[in-house]
Amino acid sequence: MRISRALGSIVCSGAALLAFMSSAAANDVGGNCCADLEERIAELEATTARKGNRKVSLTISGWVNENVIMWDDGTEQNAYVGTNSVEQSRFRFVGEAKITSDWSAGYTLEIGTQGHPSNQWNQNSPASSSANPNNQDNQVLVRKSFWFVRSKDWGQVAIGQNGTATYHLLDDADFTLTRNVDDAEGPAIYLSQFQLRANGLPLGTNRWTDILRGFNNSTPGDSGRRNVVRYDSPTIANFTGTAAWGEDDLWDVALVYKNEIGDFSVLARVGYGQSNDPGTQFGNSLGTYVVGGTACISSSTTSASSLPPPNQNSHQGFECSWGGAAATIMHTPTGIFVYGGWGKQHIETGNPATNSLLVEPDSQTWFIQPGIEYKWIPLGKTNIFGMYRHDDPGSNPGRSVSASVNFWHGGIIQYIDAAEMSLYAVYGHADGDVIGSAGTAANGIPAGRTSLDAFQEVIVGAKINF
Repeated sequence: MRISRALGSIVCSGAALLAFMSSAAANDVGGNCCADLEERIAELEATTARKGNRKVSLTISGWVNENVIMWDDGTEQNAYVGTNSVEQSRFRFVGEAKITSDWSAGYTLEIGTQGHPSNQWNQNSPASSSANPNNQDNQVLVRKSFWFVRSKDWGQVAIGQNGTATYHLLDDADFTLTRNVDDAEGPAIYLSQFQLRANGLPLGTNRWTDILRGFNNSTPGDSGRRNVVRYDSPTIANFTGTAAWGEDDLWDVALVYKNEIGDFSVLARVGYGQSNDPGTQFGNSLGTYVVGGTACISSSTTSASSLPPPNQNSHQGFECSWGGAAATIMHTPTGIFVYGGWGKQHIETGNPATNSLLVEPDSQTWFIQPGIEYKWIPLGKTNIFGMYRHDDPGSNPGRSVSASVNFWHGGIIQYIDAAEMSLYAVYGHADGDVIGSAGTAANGIPAGRTSLDAFQEVIVGAKINF
């Protein structure tokens, strides 16, 4: 402040001298020069962003990811515009300070933003009808908030809301441009809340997400963001280990391998986790939803995971376990790559009523995504890919006994180096069948095998980093 005002005084003195030398200029400028200039300097100082202190660095980054989806469920067609939920728009604050030459401390605060979240679209409207505030339109939500202590030799410990060890276990094995457009979770996210049809008619109120399983974006093997204590080891012989523990109780571990072997780049991930917490159920005028824990049976209710009365609020006997592996191998000179993986989820519950309907406690997915990523034009790399994913979802008690779902995807991504921007166009196709029983008929899925109408979609959009 003193330096700024001193500079202002010097400038004003110069202006006053010029005014004295020119009576005409003096008449125009008068004695208001210094006052006006000092007022402007004070205004600039008041609007200048400052970091909190000189010891902790601050980096602000993020991206905006918006898209258009044109869909056809065999009976209806439409086009919607909104935030791409595969990689939600967000901004991130990361701070770090040196303690010694080996040790540092810092924090991460990541905020998600969304207009119309694409994982909430359905045939009726692009506007979200979710009871969960985090899934509603025009929301700002905390994705991550944790502090960490890091050592070059001993690794990092972080505490707070963070990704668990198996968070994006399958997705983060993809190091190509498809990671932010159509990763392992992409096919299920793009379908999400769209209703199922058979022979042109809705199957009750059932959605694709009701027959798919996997507590994080309907993808067995992937975990989510939770309040955890997380440890990341230093990299040793190209391997990095991660372990996390979350309250009441959740734990998981993962191992990552990354290396350059001759002309090939390799990234592989494997992990496993368990939880005896199905989450906490909340409700409002729009319905019920589950927060935290592992909603392996349903994202809207924990009743299937609870004991019958009089102990209905107890989850004794509930356990959800998950695991998987995924890898990408790229031939660096040509850019030809193959990305693939497998994931599984298993459910146990102490509720006898649920057990009778939990005919198939296991859910599995596997996928393969070949492609080529190469810089053919000066703008940046181009990625052309195809993808097949197959799911064998287990039971959703009261809704489905099991299912078999196929996803066919393909697309092109153009990266623009000068703008840190990815332009993308993706085609998706989903079909399969669902098996019901007498216990699921009331919710719209009849006993026996029902063939599902195919669902097609074209997604175009862009993700721009900052």
